[in-house]
Amino acid sequence: MDTRRDFIKKGLVAGATAATLPSLGSLVAAGAPASGGAPDLITVKGEDRVAMLDRALEAFGGIGAFVKKGQKVVIKPNIAWDKPPELCANTHPDIVARLVTLCLGAGASEVSVFDNTCDKWDKSYKTSGIADAARAAGARVLPANADSYYRDVEIPGGVSIKKVKVHTAVLDSDVFINVPVLKHHGGATMTACMKNLMGIVSKADQSSYHRNGLHQCIADILRFKKPDLNILDAFSPMMRNGPKGVTVADLDTSVKQLLISRDIVAIDAAASRIMGHKRDIEHVRIAAEAGHGRNNLGELKIERVRMTA
Repeated sequence: MDTRRDFIKKGLVAGATAATLPSLGSLVAAGAPASGGAPDLITVKGEDRVAMLDRALEAFGGIGAFVKKGQKVVIKPNIAWDKPPELCANTHPDIVARLVTLCLGAGASEVSVFDNTCDKWDKSYKTSGIADAARAAGARVLPANADSYYRDVEIPGGVSIKKVKVHTAVLDSDVFINVPVLKHHGGATMTACMKNLMGIVSKADQSSYHRNGLHQCIADILRFKKPDLNILDAFSPMMRNGPKGVTVADLDTSVKQLLISRDIVAIDAAASRIMGHKRDIEHVRIAAEAGHGRNNLGELKIERVRMTA
């Protein structure tokens, strides 16, 4: 498997031409929707987050491949911390705003943005820059700080969790887009796409995760629902002191990548290599073994793009 150096290096040298590896076959067998001729995973390296997002979506046929006219879309960024964008503790607001614009442009009837934050929710929404950017783009920015925003759902076959309270914006949406930032996490080892889904459940359930096998709980929620699209902000990953970070010295500013995949396990397996892990992080391994996606990067159809100024 690719090491961090290998993975980043390939992103650097691939140029604008796709580097395609043999595919295992149907994603349906791995628990994800079929993608036709689209790649299983695309990584884009560049200098402009918005241009990188646009280029990555092109590989899947544009946002219209995911969002149809009249559908309700929910976008789940990481807004966990009362930190400004330059510290990369949260998803960058430019990515969230561009997604809102694209979804509305595709005919979405409404686009909602929320996160169940760790720091005080209204301060995190404001300081991250996400609330203002999303509203300016036309989104409904929803709170998530009270139990009244959640409904009980069953986790069929869940190992550590059997029932959780999930935010109504997710339950009532037609399209679910997961948009975390990549960073170190003291408890879960890494926050990427799977860990970001802890922000769709209630505070009580978040606490329960930590008492009942964090990695297994992170994987279990996929038995209920997987996002339709995962977009990982790996522009400047937080390599230490996560998930909140201390200073910009915690960041690797050389990475400058955006990853997109329908397969939440595949994108997290790739993210773990960027973070320097030679083997899968435990919740990625558990999810792959449970059939929620694929973690062998050598068997995925990966398109690597380098954008030039």
